[in-house]
Amino acid sequence: MTETTKTHVILLACGSFNPITKGHIQMFERARDYLHKTGRFIVIGGIVSPVHDSYGKTGLVSSRHRLTMCQLAVQSSDWIRVDPWECYQDTWQTTCSVLEHHRDLMKRVTGCILSNVNTPSITPVIGQPQNESPQNIYQNNNVSSKPTAAKILGKVGESLSRICCVRPPMERFTFVDENANLGTVMRYEEIELRILLLCGSDLLESFCIPGLWNEADMEVIVGEFGIVVVPRDGADPERIMNHSSILRKYKNNILVVKDDSNHPMSVVSSTKSRLALQHGDGHVVDYLCQPVIDYILKSQLYINASG
Repeated sequence: MTETTKTHVILLACGSFNPITKGHIQMFERARDYLHKTGRFIVIGGIVSPVHDSYGKTGLVSSRHRLTMCQLAVQSSDWIRVDPWECYQDTWQTTCSVLEHHRDLMKRVTGCILSNVNTPSITPVIGQPQNESPQNIYQNNNVSSKPTAAKILGKVGESLSRICCVRPPMERFTFVDENANLGTVMRYEEIELRILLLCGSDLLESFCIPGLWNEADMEVIVGEFGIVVVPRDGADPERIMNHSSILRKYKNNILVVKDDSNHPMSVVSSTKSRLALQHGDGHVVDYLCQPVIDYILKSQLYINASG
C-alpha cells in the first residue's frame, strides 16, 4: 500500500480535560504509533476539544482555564492542536455534534484550498482579500516545494483559524505531520481523509450503559466516523464490545490500540491529578506536565476544590 492509498486520519479527543494530563497526550502518541504500524493509516493531525462549561460536571473549572492548560500541554507537539469551538458554543454539544462540526469544516476548507496539485487553485483562500491575486501553491520547476500533506494541511490549519472567529487570541499550534507525503501527482479530492474519535476504554464501556448515550448518535459516531480505543486499567475492549449491539454491528470501525508499551494509563486520570494537587502530593508531576502545574498554582485552581 502506497502513501497515497493509505487512509489519512485526524484523531479527535473530546473530554473535560480538567486538567489535561500527560496520559491524555500519551493516548494520542500511542494511537498514532499503532495506526502507522498497521500500514493502513497515516495520522496527519490530532485535535483536543475541551467540553463546554455547561456540561455540569462537579469541579469543572472555566473553559478559559482548561483551554489554556491544554495549549500548554501540547505546546511542544508538532501535530496536536487545541480547538476551542466546543467551548465557545452557546451550550453543551454532544460528541456526535463535535465530530460532525470538524468533518463539515474540513470538507468546506479543503474545497477552498486546492483543486489539483498540478494546477494552483483560482479559488481564494478563506479570509484572503478578493482583490489580491491568488498565490501559487508551488513553482512548477521547484520539486522540493510541491505540496505534501504537511503543506496542504498547513494551509487548512491557516484557514481554520480564519474561519473560527471565536478562536481565542492564543498562539496556534500546528497539527501537521511533516512525514506525511502525498506525492506530487495526486488530486487532493482523491485522498481519503477520516476523523476518528480517540478515547479510552472507559468511554467505550459507557456506550453499554442503557440510556446514557442517544442510540442515533452512537450509530453516527461508530458507524460513520469510527473510534480508536486505548485500553485503560486492564479493561478488555473485546469484552466491552460484546455487551452492545451497536458496537458489535460496527466492530470493524473500532480500532483497539495494541502495543508493547508499558505506559501506566492511570496517569490519564484528571481526578487523581486533582487529588494530588489538593494534598500537596509531589507525585503530581507523574500526572501533569510542568507548564500545566505552574499555571494551576499561579491561578490557584483545584487547590481548595473537592472531587
